[in-house]
Amino acid sequence: MDGDQRRAQIREVAAELFDQHGYAETTLEQIAQKVGIRKASLYYHFTSKSQLLVEIHEEMIELILAAQRKRLARTDQDEAGMLLGMMTDLVALMESHPGHLRVFFEHFRELPAEPRQAVSLQRDQYQESLVRLIEQGIAAGRFRPVDPQLAAFAVLGMCNWTYQWFSTTGRLPAAEIARGFWDLVTRGLLAEPAP
Repeated sequence: MDGDQRRAQIREVAAELFDQHGYAETTLEQIAQKVGIRKASLYYHFTSKSQLLVEIHEEMIELILAAQRKRLARTDQDEAGMLLGMMTDLVALMESHPGHLRVFFEHFRELPAEPRQAVSLQRDQYQESLVRLIEQGIAAGRFRPVDPQLAAFAVLGMCNWTYQWFSTTGRLPAAEIARGFWDLVTRGLLAEPAP
């Protein structure tokens, strides 16, 4: 196993243990033991537990930002399709990176100040991208006129909260959950439009 693979394995194990036991309660000794290496070897890859936490956050935010950059470079999707893509990206993290989202949301405040500020700026950037998408959809007449910021908060709240209840052995896979959320956002619950 090369250095990059070992680092990825350590991050994966750390995220799992942080998810199960909490960041404060998890020790580097526990992480090293679960990875199957000595604690001294762990220090070769990560100098501290906070460095692990920072890299888990950076990995998660970069995944969704990269997916969004790729989507924005395409020209074959309207705003509704792009919204579905964003929602699917977020919910699918529960399958591709189990445990990471709890760490991302619940242990954000435990990041050291400088990386916390950088991750916060990236989170804001993603949220602004969603707000702009909703604004564009409204301007194009594809979305009805709503408060774009409020709509963005609703979308992010629905998708981000899945870490509290999603199970890979549950009734629906992540993509179907995202599509169900998207349907609720784009069509609402009412059988007929409200008067």
